[in-house]
Amino acid sequence: MVDPIAAPSPNFNERRAPPDMLVLHYTGMESGEAALARLRDPAAQVSAHYLVEEDGRVFQLVPEERRAWHAGRGVWQGQDDCNGASIGVEIVNPGHEFGYRPFPDAQIDAVIALIGDIRSRWTIPDSRIIAHSDLAPDRKEDPGELFPWKRLAEAGHGLWFEPAPERIKALGGLLQKGDEGLGPMVLRAGLHRLGYGLKPGGDYDAETETTVRAFQRHWRPSRIDGVADGETRARLVGLLQLASAESATGVLD
Repeated sequence: MVDPIAAPSPNFNERRAPPDMLVLHYTGMESGEAALARLRDPAAQVSAHYLVEEDGRVFQLVPEERRAWHAGRGVWQGQDDCNGASIGVEIVNPGHEFGYRPFPDAQIDAVIALIGDIRSRWTIPDSRIIAHSDLAPDRKEDPGELFPWKRLAEAGHGLWFEPAPERIKALGGLLQKGDEGLGPMVLRAGLHRLGYGLKPGGDYDAETETTVRAFQRHWRPSRIDGVADGETRARLVGLLQLASAESATGVLD
């Protein structure tokens, strides 16, 4: 059981339903102290349930039963009040603006332990453990491509899939901005089904490119260019199969 340090924030309100989603962020500020201060500042009107420092210390700012203000505008699996549905975890990292860097082992160990603790109290499916950039691809990049999502999944939290080479080859070449026809339609439908706010149908437009880039940050971090190559699409297909199997077990009921 995690024993967080109390650091109450006034920035919360009431939930309408129990949380069933977990959103991971990076702080994107020059220090953890600055981030903690901002998340507790009434004038900032932002918060999270937890903040995890680089040395592994965990601070609790908002009770899990309350609605913290961490996600902002966005959609995941049709849910457009992501604050109301989720528990938010801020992970101290300067982010892309201030010198993005790998997350220390002590910090990730603490994040894994915290998520396990949270999930012991709430029903949160693996398919609803997401990045801030997943629910808001047009606005956010965090926690970014350096966050070890594979390690998290290996610890039992979240989805991860690595396709076999023959599966990648079978999906053929690239899909990219400007493409039309069946390929982009199928891609958009798959991204929508996984959870992104992108509507199914249509061509490979700027919104598709932005959504693919967000997908890559989470599930294909070695390529973040908004181009859906065979591996990107194979990973999407595999993740959809995992999410479908999770749903079939009754986890999402």
